[in-house]
Amino acid sequence: MKKWISLGLTAVTVMAVLAGCSNGDKVAESATSSAATNTQQSSAVKKNEPATLKIMIPGDRPKDFDTVIAEAEKRMSGTLNVKLNVVFVPFSDITQKTQVTLASGEDVDLVFDAPWVHLSQMVAGNYYEPLGDLLKQYGPDILKARSEQLWNSNKYNGKIMAIPLTNSYFQGRVFYVRKDLREKYGVAPIKTYDDLINYAKVIKEKETNIAPIIAGKGAMGWANFRKLFDYDSHIDDTQIGTNGVLFLKNNDGKVYNMFDQMDPTVWNWITDVRKLYTDKLMYQDVLSVKDAKAEYKAGKAAIINANDFGVNADDAAAVKKSVNGEIEAVTLFKQEKGANVSTFQAWNFLALTHVSKNKERAIQFLNWTQQKDNYDLLAYGIKGKNWEPVGDDQYKKLDNDYAWFPYAWLWNPTMDRYDQSLGAETIVLNKYTAVSENFTPSKLAGFTFDSASVANEVAQLNTLRDKYMDPIFNGVVDPQTYWDKYKAEASSAVKKIQTEMQKQIDAFLSVKK
Repeated sequence: MKKWISLGLTAVTVMAVLAGCSNGDKVAESATSSAATNTQQSSAVKKNEPATLKIMIPGDRPKDFDTVIAEAEKRMSGTLNVKLNVVFVPFSDITQKTQVTLASGEDVDLVFDAPWVHLSQMVAGNYYEPLGDLLKQYGPDILKARSEQLWNSNKYNGKIMAIPLTNSYFQGRVFYVRKDLREKYGVAPIKTYDDLINYAKVIKEKETNIAPIIAGKGAMGWANFRKLFDYDSHIDDTQIGTNGVLFLKNNDGKVYNMFDQMDPTVWNWITDVRKLYTDKLMYQDVLSVKDAKAEYKAGKAAIINANDFGVNADDAAAVKKSVNGEIEAVTLFKQEKGANVSTFQAWNFLALTHVSKNKERAIQFLNWTQQKDNYDLLAYGIKGKNWEPVGDDQYKKLDNDYAWFPYAWLWNPTMDRYDQSLGAETIVLNKYTAVSENFTPSKLAGFTFDSASVANEVAQLNTLRDKYMDPIFNGVVDPQTYWDKYKAEASSAVKKIQTEMQKQIDAFLSVKK
């Protein structure tokens, strides 16, 4: 996802969500020869100077994480001499925790960020170090692992401000469905959204101890998630992330403000989820749940929206263990050339903080992670214990002691392996989204919004989003009443953001033409 993020799941948006497979990178090629020599010389000089890198990423600490890190540190001993202090932060807290950490000037080196967290705001606030020169000198393998198109589409004000973490040009999104219950009650395989809701109604009637549907918050709010399968107008979030008000659509380069004029499709999604809630098809305590996926894995719902194609092996194992259940993934994604629009922008990033005292060493470490054996170690765990390779681009999990999370700190399109347990159909989808030619390019590909002049308004909107969007987009409250309240409190900030964003987009498009 996308995981996303797509967490709502930008994300996993992610969401995401957007990268490509390419072995060519002109930026990387121009830097490789000198950078490789410089990196080797720098490593040799500093090999007797140990450094500890503090890294903040979202998620839960895997059981075997310490064992894996010990092996990584052993491999780096005598050369990079890097020790790793990796701090895991719950997805629900990642925005606030990293914001407080960065604002306080706390000694931290690398931080996960994303458009759906606060990437543009942190870049605008000068919390992150520009990476262009550092990558040329210390990160040749980081550069080579990502295409030139990916780098060019993920710059801020023309600069590389964070490393894009992705393995495709489009993040897959699905609905997890309890397959065992579907088969138990004779429901046919789900192909459409209406099929999904009809299945939820069967669960409500037959299974009184679980909720038919549960959803996340923010990008993973049920009504918001539906835009990911909108093929009529291609409604999408802007670069300040999910807020339920500012959208892009029609691939026309315009910023739409739903406070000015509500899009009927969006309002239909909102009223639809309200009915799901009042009909008790939606988990009734959805707003109080800190981790919707954890509730689902505990067997408390039959359907949840999720990032990435297929079923994550850890999620499947958890449901099997908790309720002896089985999950299947249902996607409404159209595998038709040109049907989906892509900005070729990543949904997740790793940034180097401006306050880091180990900038060169941090990039050297990340460069080390972009070498195949090292990538495999940190992405999948101990070979022979946690996983085993299946050819060059797949792997088989051997246990559940090292949860999959490369999306949080080292993901790239060229070294990522597909989980064999996903099955042939899901792997085909993943490979499809790794080919840029399968997508219609967005008019805004390569555009990055500089939010510095409206930073206060973006912060205000994000606070009000949490207050109003989550209950509206998960159906918990009367939509019209709460929309009016949202509008009364946020419309001034939204209008300023919209005006500034449109001005920058118009300038970008005028040059692009």
